[in-house]
Amino acid sequence: MLASTRELLNTALRNGYAIGAFNVYNLEGVKAVINAAEALHSPAILQLHPSAIQYGKSPLVALCMEAARKSLMPIAVHLDHSTSEKDIHLALAAGIKSTMADGSFLPYEQNLIFSREMTKLCHANGAAVEAEIGRISGREEGLTIEEKAARMTDPVSAVEFIKETKVDFLAVTIGNVHGKYLSEPKLDFPRLAKIRAAVSVPLVMHGASGLRESMIHQCIKLGVSKFNVNTEIREAYMDVLKSSISEADPDLLEIMEKAIDAMQSVISDKLQLFGSVGKAYLHHSPYADDLTAKSTSNKHTSRNQSSFDQILKPVYSEAFCLLVK
Repeated sequence: MLASTRELLNTALRNGYAIGAFNVYNLEGVKAVINAAEALHSPAILQLHPSAIQYGKSPLVALCMEAARKSLMPIAVHLDHSTSEKDIHLALAAGIKSTMADGSFLPYEQNLIFSREMTKLCHANGAAVEAEIGRISGREEGLTIEEKAARMTDPVSAVEFIKETKVDFLAVTIGNVHGKYLSEPKLDFPRLAKIRAAVSVPLVMHGASGLRESMIHQCIKLGVSKFNVNTEIREAYMDVLKSSISEADPDLLEIMEKAIDAMQSVISDKLQLFGSVGKAYLHHSPYADDLTAKSTSNKHTSRNQSSFDQILKPVYSEAFCLLVK
């Protein structure tokens, strides 16, 4: 079922686990997420980066939306790292009800203004908003301790930012980075604890690929309700392609199935790690939305048996119509 990101994260926060948000770029990625979620009775998020939407355009969005609607599990669709109002308008027009308005590359005051305006726009269209203060690096080398601290989320600023912007979720920077960690990750857990104590909205962590299990568990304990996963899934996909090139007369469909299996394995491991396995029933509860509304106002099937395969025909049809327009 197509789920609300707001409900997913707030229910996870109340019950002490986190939701995995997995970046997808094509049919194989979408199938991998849906298959894993259904096999493990877990909620999940199909996450689209603006670059993926630029590539796949409206047919890719239609694929994600229909896959979420027809899944047996609660699945949300989320626009990741959108730095432009135009992209957010396009996502809303396509029916996406969850966006990240990413102004973290801007000075704090400009980020606040951008996030506030995008939140007004999204809320007017019934969509939830994630924003970020601090700056999550794409790399970690070459920074002094002071420079790293200056990029991290300030707990005091977090309170003001949420009050002024009315965002629904906050992505935090506590030493996490995008991509691969080139040295042992060092997360500032005391900072995360202060942020959690200061704000009531669900917290999000980007750059979860490569973090030790103990770190993930500690983040969840301190209130992180959503983890973004991209690098490890992309690597699993690329590894299959690389190994298949050397095969004599490789079959395209077999390669695609292998890629799905490889990505699904990574996603399944993450769902286990985040503690969401077997938690789908909490989001099916008729009380889930009511509890989420109150909290915000107060501020097993196998891979081959996935319901996903049963819905491909209407999705292909819708995507084809959009493509030829």
